[in-house]
Amino acid sequence: MNFFQRFMLGRYGLDQLSVAMVLLGMVLAIFSRVLGLWPLYTLAYLLLFLTILRVISRNIPRRTAENQKFLGLLYPLTRFWQGRGQRREDKKRYKYFRCKRCGQTLRVPRGRGKLQITCPKCHYEFIRKT
Repeated sequence: MNFFQRFMLGRYGLDQLSVAMVLLGMVLAIFSRVLGLWPLYTLAYLLLFLTILRVISRNIPRRTAENQKFLGLLYPLTRFWQGRGQRREDKKRYKYFRCKRCGQTLRVPRGRGKLQITCPKCHYEFIRKT
């Protein structure tokens, strides 16, 4: 076993929050160099230093809780973008409508003419051309 593997035994390691912190630190460092803003440069390196401390931490439950909180904040954004990707893939076969009463998004097959669409959530019925 090499030195680094022995050193990292029992330590937290990388997770999604750590990767996001490294990426944000790198972006801040690049912008601070381009714009010549030294406080932003200091903030970038402070962020990178905190990331290193997180990675080598032995307080695994606390780091896991931090990562879970970060993922909970990130989830709505990832769900939004995944839904957009699904819509792009389905665009040729399905048409999307929004229920006027509850706001639920409904997916209906294309090319069926006028259909009476019933919302599965609130049972509101409306007619749309597909």
